[in-house]
Amino acid sequence: QVQLAESGGGLVQAGGSLRLSCAASGRTFSSYAMGWFRQAPRKEREFVAAVSWGAGRTDYADSVKGRFTISRDNAKNTVYLQMNSLKPEDTAVYYCAAGYKTPPGRGTNKDEYTYWGQGTQVTVSS
Repeated sequence: QVQLAESGGGLVQAGGSLRLSCAASGRTFSSYAMGWFRQAPRKEREFVAAVSWGAGRTDYADSVKGRFTISRDNAKNTVYLQMNSLKPEDTAVYYCAAGYKTPPGRGTNKDEYTYWGQGTQVTVSS
């Protein structure tokens, strides 16, 4: 069982930055692929970024490439999402997810993840 807790959301002006954190419980964090997804009102939950277990391959949605960076610290059981140059269309609830030994490259698919956090709201004003 893995429990995930996101933090770092908030209100920011367009062009600003935020860093989201996701702290995970459990002793085998390094064996989990970690992903960030987001869901805006009346929209489907969509992939944002993922980092694989093992070699730490990263994947990004086209809409955030060059602006967002995902990273993980296995010693702290934490995954981060650094978000720069934020836009109003980035406004959403952001969710952290964990998938046990998800094959690298499959982390873009939300069905690969077993555990989900409660989400943190990110609001970008224009």
